[in-house]
Amino acid sequence: MSVLGSYGLLLGLVLAAGGAVVAAVGARTLRPGLVEAARRIAFALLATMVLVDGTMVAALLGNDFSLRYVADNSSRETPVLFKVLALWASDDGSLLFWNLILAGYIAAVAIRFRHYRPPTFPYALSVLFVVQAFYLVLVDGPARPFGTLAQAAADGRGPAPLLQNHPLMAVHPPFLYLGFIGFTVPFAFGVAALLAGGGSDHWVSLIRRWTLAVWCFLTVGLVLGALWSYSVLGWGGYWAWDPVENVALLPWLVATAFLHSIMLQERRGMARLWNIALVIGAFALMTFGTFLTRGSVLSSVHAFAQSAVGPAYLVFLGLVLLGGFGLVAWRLPTLRTPARLESTVSREAAIVGNNMLLLAATAIILLGTAFPLVLEAVTGQQITVGGPYFRSALAPVFLLVLLLAGTAPLLPWRAVNRERAVRRLRVPVVAAAVVVVGTAAAGLRDLYAIAGFGLATLVLVANGQELVTGLAAGRRGGRAGILRTLVRGRRRYAGLTVHMGLALLAFGITASSNLAEQTQVTLRTGQSTVFAGQTLRYEGLETDQQAQRIVLTARVSLASGGSLDPRMNLYPAAAEPIGSPSIHRGVVHDLYASVISLQDDGASATFRFYRNPGVNWLWIGGALMALGGAVAAWPARRRRAEEEVVAAERRRHPAGTGVL
Repeated sequence: MSVLGSYGLLLGLVLAAGGAVVAAVGARTLRPGLVEAARRIAFALLATMVLVDGTMVAALLGNDFSLRYVADNSSRETPVLFKVLALWASDDGSLLFWNLILAGYIAAVAIRFRHYRPPTFPYALSVLFVVQAFYLVLVDGPARPFGTLAQAAADGRGPAPLLQNHPLMAVHPPFLYLGFIGFTVPFAFGVAALLAGGGSDHWVSLIRRWTLAVWCFLTVGLVLGALWSYSVLGWGGYWAWDPVENVALLPWLVATAFLHSIMLQERRGMARLWNIALVIGAFALMTFGTFLTRGSVLSSVHAFAQSAVGPAYLVFLGLVLLGGFGLVAWRLPTLRTPARLESTVSREAAIVGNNMLLLAATAIILLGTAFPLVLEAVTGQQITVGGPYFRSALAPVFLLVLLLAGTAPLLPWRAVNRERAVRRLRVPVVAAAVVVVGTAAAGLRDLYAIAGFGLATLVLVANGQELVTGLAAGRRGGRAGILRTLVRGRRRYAGLTVHMGLALLAFGITASSNLAEQTQVTLRTGQSTVFAGQTLRYEGLETDQQAQRIVLTARVSLASGGSLDPRMNLYPAAAEPIGSPSIHRGVVHDLYASVISLQDDGASATFRFYRNPGVNWLWIGGALMALGGAVAAWPARRRRAEEEVVAAERRRHPAGTGVL
């Protein structure tokens, strides 16, 4: 296994380096044969990475404890599912998985442009191969996932207990990786546009759907991460402003800004320089996040604490910033656009405001995350920037984002018809005002919370009204008319759906942050307490001896029916028990229980109970946002037809200009 995996990694590095050179030469010499050769290398690279990752999975399943990685991250008693998941349980294995996904993206680009090849394609392919070569250097050098032990261990230590405590580990990291690694594609085409020159706007159209797909993956990854935190860690919350959570949010915010500003370039010829800076910034923030996670910089439940790849990431980040923004400076004369805003009350002005706010949020989070690290590196002083800083600094920014999300879709492009805009805003504003008055009358005193509920209502009603109005117009043609309306306005309706998901997300965050209750109580077996209108009775401790752990369940029955079963899990490799909360989920609120400690062999137990309102709206809102993004990213039939025409034209004129 070690030999097969190691030689596979070396072969992958040779293919990536060769592909980068061949694609670059093909781009500079305009030789289609070289570009086609580079395109085919992409498939060979993917096959190699499938072989390498498959070799590691086979070693995990086959208990090959001669490999250090297997001995450190698996054991004979580890269930099969978690043996497979051990592929990304630690830094070295996760880099193998990272390389597999990146090779998959390169192959997907090669398939997408198998017929239609814009001038940026070979440059982009070369950049993708270069990035892949960097990650392969990591696993061929400092990481060495196929390193062996001097003497094979009799058994392994098993995965980290937190990573084998919930099946969400099967989906949360892969989605996060798909989102993170996917930013390489927009970055590659952005750099390619700079290398190809000419100031073309075509590259943004080429990567809009790629960026949407990546944004969807990262949205799902972030929501699943919050769900994992809520369902596994037992502290009753879903977002702790952990530095690793923060660095995952940073490229998402920048990508969201880009997906809005791309409309300025497509429709008005504006923001050419701005958009190229955003894709480079998103990729640089992704690299910065991987540096913090894997560079032994952070101590976190997410971070890979022991790793030797940190300096390499830092060098790579410097090259990305210098190379990317150096190219921007080189091409600056071609990136300036003459178009200007014609009205401060228009769709494009709202998008500019949206971008400013999203980048302000990015800067606030980046400052709060990086400042303690920089201060410690310079002075040795350790400080913590926690939730109060982020909440107080970000609340007004996100409220303004909600205000724009509720008003911008109702504004036309260019100069605005004020009377029409006011007429369309009348119902959403009245609905928001009713909610504001209602929440204040109900006793809520926090101004940010009242504004949050009111603005979330504005976003939900305004975007829902636009959606319903559009569909109502299509009803004149019957079901076929509605379908035609949806298809023709797919991009707009998908955007409205994303905004409605954002509204539900805002409802959930506002409710759970401001209306939650909690209590801590110690109960003896048979003793009851009353919390959040529920009578909770401790029924006693149950013990379950499983192959890889001992599970202690402290059952609490509910007077209204059902029970809560918070657990403590004892793993051989863990010095302390790992808790697992139990959640009674509801439409309005969740009842959440964690067992803090056990006394007298379980005759009494200390629990922490939470009443969390609105948390399920958060998951539904996130799912709706991802669904809207996926619909917007789906290929249009008209575009496929156009590409078929271009492909036919290319076959007739294989040496035609502008198409390689």
